Parts: sequence; structure tokens; C-alpha cells
Amino acid sequence: MTVLHGRGFRGNGGSLPVFFTCSLIAVLLESCAVLFPAGERDDFIRIRGTHFFHAGRPYYFAGTNLWYGCYLGSPGETGDRDRLLRELDSLRADGIENLRVLAASEESYMKRSLRPAIERAPGNLNDSLLQGLDFLLAEMGKRKMHAVLFLNNYWQWSGGMSQYNVWADGGEGVDPDDPAQGYGAFMEFSAKFYGNEKADALFREYVRTIVTRKNTCNGRPYAADPTIMSWQLANEPRPGTNGPEGEKNLAVFYRWIDRTAEYIHMLDTNHLVSTGSEGAVGFRWSDEYAFRTHESRYIDYLTFHLWPLNWGWFNPMKIDETLSSSEEKAAAYIRSHCAAARHLNKPAVLEEFGFPRDSARCAPGSPVTARDRYYARILGVLEDSARGGAPIAGSNFWGWGGSARAKNADNVWRKGDPFVGDPPQEPQGYNSVFLADTSTRRILRAHAFAMMSIGANDSLYAAGER
Repeated sequence: MTVLHGRGFRGNGGSLPVFFTCSLIAVLLESCAVLFPAGERDDFIRIRGTHFFHAGRPYYFAGTNLWYGCYLGSPGETGDRDRLLRELDSLRADGIENLRVLAASEESYMKRSLRPAIERAPGNLNDSLLQGLDFLLAEMGKRKMHAVLFLNNYWQWSGGMSQYNVWADGGEGVDPDDPAQGYGAFMEFSAKFYGNEKADALFREYVRTIVTRKNTCNGRPYAADPTIMSWQLANEPRPGTNGPEGEKNLAVFYRWIDRTAEYIHMLDTNHLVSTGSEGAVGFRWSDEYAFRTHESRYIDYLTFHLWPLNWGWFNPMKIDETLSSSEEKAAAYIRSHCAAARHLNKPAVLEEFGFPRDSARCAPGSPVTARDRYYARILGVLEDSARGGAPIAGSNFWGWGGSARAKNADNVWRKGDPFVGDPPQEPQGYNSVFLADTSTRRILRAHAFAMMSIGANDSLYAAGER
């Protein structure tokens, strides 16, 4: 018999853990009363083997990263709801219907971190930004779009794990932009979070608040909203550097993934849970690491990211010398993670991929010939793989800049500036796709409708296996 999974309890014949606390049971019982209103269709995204299904049909998608969605949706200082609605309509018209969105940010000690933040201090939340998330989800629901909501960040740009460490232990943190400290020291400091019980407890309290939240725009509990595809543990969680310290963190890192995913499934039995991992690059380019990161029965699908510039494959000043090899390495990276997903019997999503403009420019309308060729190549690999039955289900390019423009000539983001898709620590517009990038949008649109076609004609559905 074919089993349709809506959550990550994947053990053969396994049962739910018995160590629920009384308070958690109370949350679950309260939630169950509202999860399935009488006569309402089950419209959540489910999993059957290596495929996603939505409303009984195979679900293949093209998406983007709109991490700043709750900031635009806010009724407060960062809000621009008219722009948000225009961006959603533009994306939907291009067939882009899956959005990866920030659902957590922490007020940080770091210079180039996002401000304002959702969480000013433990338990002190910016209600305006949470209302912005409500508005975003409500408007996405009207447009039949789906959201992946990430709940933490290994990197500095939204506070994240390093800020939880500071809140838990006091003292000073490590800022990667401080030349005396650097990224190596920051990465090890951030990775201490996985074994920091006090920091993790603060994080879990925030997770509980968000997962059990009720939308102020439509009155719907988040746990009962099929607009949400997946809760995601963090943006690019990894065990630290590739050195001995990172290796020592592996066991506690894997344990944190398993236990955190289990906790979210206890709070919400409807939605999928994912890691937010980059895949093998997260530790020594190890395929075993990518596999182990997604092995937990509470993790529903495999995620991976692709960044040829960041990983030293591509040089925008030497396109002729580095573009072809970058395409080949990217295709191999896709294939290796599809193989891992098949072995795990889970779907895979390429949920971040970005590429710079020619000659490292940032302005909308500047040449994107290398990007367009690269996009066409890797999206073609995804389409061919999906048609051939590989576990790949969708992708989210990074990131949507839409109608915005970077404000400053130095391309540095400052508080109050428009959001264009690149996070605060990166040049604004560097990896963004703007409305003005018509050639790139044509490629993305063609891919989106190709993936929809694959879903409509998927052999599993055509064979009537429901």
C-alpha cells in the first residue's frame, strides 16, 4: 500500500515517541481541534517516496527566495504592502509560486545585521513584523502560493545562532567583519549553539511561539494553513569550519537536527520539516555529510544550495575561463544530491542558487549574459532529471529584487534601505533578479511552466497511484 506522508515520521512501523510533556500534549490537543474543519479539503503538501504531492497530484515547482517578505508586509517602519502585492503578482504571473521566507531575526551585536529584528530580546517580539508575516501568508494563500519558513540562521545577517549564544551566556560575540576575528572564528562561535542548552531553549521558545501562532489577517492558525509547505530549522546550518573543531561538532550537530525537527513535528502534525542545509559543501564537500544531515526520520526532504562564486568556481571578471567549468561542477553537485535523496527515499529541493552579473556589477539592467547561460544550463539539468524520475522536485533562485533599487552608490545596505534580495552583508543587487532583467525572467518563466507540465504528466499520477 502506498503511504502519503504529511510529516517526517518515516520509520517502518514506528510509533510516535512517548515522551511528550503534559504541556506539549495540551498544545497538540488544542491544535487538533482546529486542524481539520468539517468538509475542508486536505490541501497540505505531502510526500510519497521521492515525490511531493499537492491535493493528490505530483507537485513540481519553480520558486525564489523572498526572505524579506514579512518586512514588506509589516504595517510598521519597514512596510510597503503595495510593493509586496505587486511583487507577488509579478512572480505568480511568471509561474514562480514557492517562496522561501525568513520567519525569524534577532537583534544583533553585529555591524551588518538586519535591523529591525523580529526578536529584540528573548521573548520581546516585534509584533509589527509578525503581522507582516501574517499579511504575507494571507496574500500568498489567495494566490495559491506556498512558503518555506526558516526559523534560525547560522550566518550573521539576521542575528541567528550567534545571537542566541550571546543571549544565553552574556559577554561579547564574534563579528566576522572584525579583521581581528574573521569568518573562521565566527563560524566556530556560531556552531557552539548546537550544544548550548540554554541558547537552544530560547530558540525553542521562539519556535513554539511561531508554529502555534494564529494569523491576525485571516484568523487561521499557522499549523492549519496549507500555504506553508515546510518549517525549516535554519538558513544553512553547518557544524562549523572544515577543521578539527567542525569535526568535533558533528555528533551534536546531527543530534540537534533530529531533536529540533522532532520537536516541530510534535507542535504541528500537518507540515513538512526541512534542514535548510547547503549539502555537501557544508562540511569538507562530503557526500556522507549531506546524507547524514538529512537522515533523520523527522526530516522530510533533502535541501541543497549552489553558489559557484562563493565557492571559488566562477570569476565574473574571467567569464570565458570559468563559466563552463562552473556549469559542469554545478551539474555534478545536483546529481550527487539527487543520488543521496534517492538513497534516503526522500525528495530533493535546490532551494538556493545564485549567480553574479557580468563584471560583478550590481545595477538593474546591467548585463547578465553569464547568468542567463548558467541559469538555462542548471534549470535544464533539473528539468531533465525530474522527467527522468530523479527525486528533484523544485528550486528557489536567490533572490527576487523585483521593482526595488539599491539606494547607495557603494551598494552597502543600511537600515531603512529598500530590500532587493541580497542580505545586508552582501553588495545590494549582486545576485538579485529584478523586473528589468527580462532575459533572465524569460528563462525562469519557461522553467516554471516546464516543471508544472512535468507534474501534470508525472507517471505516478497518470498511473492513478493515489
